Amino acid sequence: MNWSDKRVSGYLSLRAYNKKIAMRHQRRNAMGLSALPIRGLIGGLLFIALSSVALAAEMQVKKFDADRKLQGDCVGCHINVTPGIVKQHLGSPHANASNPEDEVLCSNCHGDKHVTMEDWQEATMPTADTCGECHKKQAREHSKGKHQLGWMVMKSQIAWHGQPGAITEQGYRGCSGCHKIGKKGLLGVTDGNNDAKVAYDGGKEEAHYRYGNAQCDACHTRHSFKKSEAKDPRACSNCHMGFDHPQWEMYTSAKHGVIWGIEGHEEDARAPTCQTCHLMEGDHEVRTPWGFLGLRIPTKENVLALIQVAPTLEPQLTKLAAALPSGNYVDLDDDPTWTLDRALILQAAGVLDADFQPTERFVEIVLQAEAARGPEEFNELRTKMKTNCNKCHSQGFVESHMKASDEILKAADHEFAKAIAAVQGLYRDGILKVPEGWKYAPDLLQYYDAKTKIEQELYLIMLEYRQRTFQGAFHASNDYMHWYGWAPLKTAVNTILEEEKRMRAEHAEVKVSSNAAAAKKH
Repeated sequence: MNWSDKRVSGYLSLRAYNKKIAMRHQRRNAMGLSALPIRGLIGGLLFIALSSVALAAEMQVKKFDADRKLQGDCVGCHINVTPGIVKQHLGSPHANASNPEDEVLCSNCHGDKHVTMEDWQEATMPTADTCGECHKKQAREHSKGKHQLGWMVMKSQIAWHGQPGAITEQGYRGCSGCHKIGKKGLLGVTDGNNDAKVAYDGGKEEAHYRYGNAQCDACHTRHSFKKSEAKDPRACSNCHMGFDHPQWEMYTSAKHGVIWGIEGHEEDARAPTCQTCHLMEGDHEVRTPWGFLGLRIPTKENVLALIQVAPTLEPQLTKLAAALPSGNYVDLDDDPTWTLDRALILQAAGVLDADFQPTERFVEIVLQAEAARGPEEFNELRTKMKTNCNKCHSQGFVESHMKASDEILKAADHEFAKAIAAVQGLYRDGILKVPEGWKYAPDLLQYYDAKTKIEQELYLIMLEYRQRTFQGAFHASNDYMHWYGWAPLKTAVNTILEEEKRMRAEHAEVKVSSNAAAAKKH
């Protein structure tokens, strides 16, 4: 007897029991026992209760049968239309729950309105909220994490808005192909929301996209949705690779990844995976101390300390310090030089203005998109990461690794700041002209749309060389840190500094020639 038969049998047994109770009540009435008020009341209440249970059971069985029929219709049609999807679903945990009541049917995710070949648009496309109806803990964690903000972060980048729609939007062939792990409809400054926190448009942007709103299927791919797949580091490799974030290449070329590749892919193998470090104990927030861009917010104390190094900037720095969090960073704290270097980087990204004051990009990128950490969050995440590392490595080894990696990032920032200062000087002296439509110049967020060769080098430093330098250091990928990161970063800085000299000399020659021509006219 299958589960459905058992349910029907149980229901019929309950009806028989109710009938038996009713007959007994009738017999008691005939014997004059109905005059006993308490017994009569109890019997009546019991009869009503059991009748209600029977009715509920009957309705549940009918619904179960209707759901099964609809499921059969879905499978019966799609086995011919999309057989791969059917095969994946039938082999998934959704279709093989130990309790049939917990089985996830097609209609649970796609609704029950699509029933013919012609009304396919009536099929509902799931979102992360759909998954969250069952996976409440994971959905709650994801909603607080960095992946949730992926789509909004992408839209905050100026260069994104100038690309063809097939790259940026529905086509999912460029940035959007990975950033769709983020929730659509989160409103930042770009969308007119100037509050410190993101707002939600209630589903308007999601409605513009038929596909790509699910988010969870970036790691738990449809229609298998297996936990084992999402726990495999290769699940991360299609996004965390390539030009600006080759973490997969770094992992597989570092000892952790090499051991993982040699010893097999068992869940409890000795080599850590991406998930071991970045989804500790299955936490779906997926946050790191330095974040994707290797930036953290200058603290009030470190900005005020900078006044001693740059006293002419005291008014601006005092005003900036008032808007910043207080505290110090663990392991390698900021010093005045590093604070100024990072302030120049933030200026070149339009996050701080020419007077070192926060801009609208500061609100959107730092506060709303949480791209940079303050001391409290940074220290908490760093401590958590070191504790995790201590499971295999000694405390001294972990401390040394973290500090050395911080030092490498500090050195990279110093080189980058020299290059930025050179280009800023060219704009300040009128040798470079601010392009039409640009609010900030130089503007690192213009990416490859930068107008000059010297600014193209700045873009490469920011998004390729610096990224590989600090990410390679923390992932213990020596070659990536040095030859793919630090070496080309140094080359690019030297190229910029030499190009600055050439442009200044050329500008001076043109100015001399112009002055001579003007004098000759007189």
